[in-house]
Amino acid sequence: MEPALLEILACPSCHSPLREDVDAGELVCTDSTCALAYPVRDHIPVLLIDEARKAA
Repeated sequence: MEPALLEILACPSCHSPLREDVDAGELVCTDSTCALAYPVRDHIPVLLIDEARKAA
């Protein structure tokens, strides 16, 4: 993921910054109370709350 894109993306649920989890192919919310993980499909982040899962 482009670093410039990652800087402007935010969690749709709580608006916290996201971090990239390359191994899982996800963008993960940095807020520990939210902690949603959004899938990245074909290099496109799917930032839909319904598509997210609770990160471990």
